[in-house]
Order: sequence, then structure tokens, then C-alpha cells
Amino acid sequence: MSSGSERYRTVVRRYHVRHHQFVVLGLALAASLVLLAGFLLGRQAAFSGSGIDPVKYREQGRAMRAALAENAELNRQVGVLAARHEVDRAALELVRQELAEQKELIAGLEEGVRFYRSLMTPGEIAQGFSLRAIELVPRDEPGRYGFRIVAQQEARKHSTLQGELYAEITGQEAGKVRSYPLFDLSPDIEHRLLPLRFRYFQSIEGDLVLPEGFEPQAISVVATVKAPRKAEVREQYPWQVQERFTHVGK
Repeated sequence: MSSGSERYRTVVRRYHVRHHQFVVLGLALAASLVLLAGFLLGRQAAFSGSGIDPVKYREQGRAMRAALAENAELNRQVGVLAARHEVDRAALELVRQELAEQKELIAGLEEGVRFYRSLMTPGEIAQGFSLRAIELVPRDEPGRYGFRIVAQQEARKHSTLQGELYAEITGQEAGKVRSYPLFDLSPDIEHRLLPLRFRYFQSIEGDLVLPEGFEPQAISVVATVKAPRKAEVREQYPWQVQERFTHVGK
């Protein structure tokens, strides 16, 4: 063999790719361990320099996290109790309203019972035919009112009463006294003279609308009885508005 072939030799080395990956991974892990060690040593040095015990620091951290969790739970419980309190308060208010409505209903029923008893018991009201005070209640529309006129009779023997009734509203308009028949103000009244026919009582109800600029002051009612015996009743009531109708005459 020539000297040239001995000078240059070809060396074949096997290079394993997986071995290279392991080397890179090992270096990265070593670097991470070095960084972690540096961080721990640095924190230890910081604790030492500040006079802080790492064990107590960790215990305080755990205690703080536990306190925060307990505070969150207490806030949740407070929210639940507040919601229950609001529900209880609303329920109590509802019960109070229902009791007030029941008391009002009972009072109205008692008033109605007294009314019917007065018709059946001699001496409770004026003997024979009479009128009860007119009732007026406001409606949602300005100048519009509901009215009720109750005619009644007290007698030992209640015969059918027949007659007619006329009503008018008196007040001021443009500085002068002015009167309007109820027939002209109420769409529920079909006749100027309202027919009466009953044994115990008759209720006349409806709505009336006041003319613009008219200030009512009184309501005059004239009732004429034709049978079983003739009679006439005249009444004048001041214009007084109440919140609601009574249970009388229902």
C-alpha cells in the first residue's frame, strides 16, 4: 500500500439522533435546576436578610388563604341570610296587607248586615220610604265620578213600592249658580225621571262627568212615591267624595 493511502484514513462514526436529544434535555434540566436553586437560595437570602423565618412565612401564607376562604364563606352566608330576611319581610308585609283587607271586608259585611237589619227591624230607620246619603267616588279620568243613590223603605209589611226619582247637581260655573240634571251628566241614566220599583230597597248606580269649569257643591234628589200610598221625599246632599263605595245597597 502506498504512503498516500496510509496518510489519509477514512473514519466512520455512528451518530445517534436520540442520544443528541437526551443530551439537550439533560442540559435543559440542569439549567432549570440551577435556576430553581438560585431562586431558592435568593429567597432564603432575602428571608435571612429580612429576619423572616421561611417556615413561619409558609404557615402565615396558609393561614391567610384559610382566612380568605373563611371570609368568602361568611360573605356567602350573610348573603343567604339577607335574602331570607328580605323574603320574610315581604311575606310579613303580604300577611299584613291580607289582614288589613280582611278587616276591611269584615267591616263592610257588618255594615251591609246592619243595613239589611234596618230594613227588616221596625224602628231602625224612618218609618216608610226614605233615601240614604248619596255616595260619590272618584274615577281615573279627571272630572269623572261614580255615584250611588239608595232608596229604601221600612215597614212591617213590605209591599212593592212604585214611584220615580229625579236628581240634579248644583254648583258654580263662570261665577254663577248652575244646575245640571243627572240625566245630562251620566251616560248610565236613560231617563230624566228614574223609575222606582222595589220591596226593600233599590240602588241606582253609574258614572257622571262634570262639565269643564263647573264646580259642584250639592246634589238634590226628589223621590215621588205613587204606590202603595203617595209620598214625596226631598233631600239635598253636599258634594262629598269618598274613597270607595260602602257595602250598603249591594
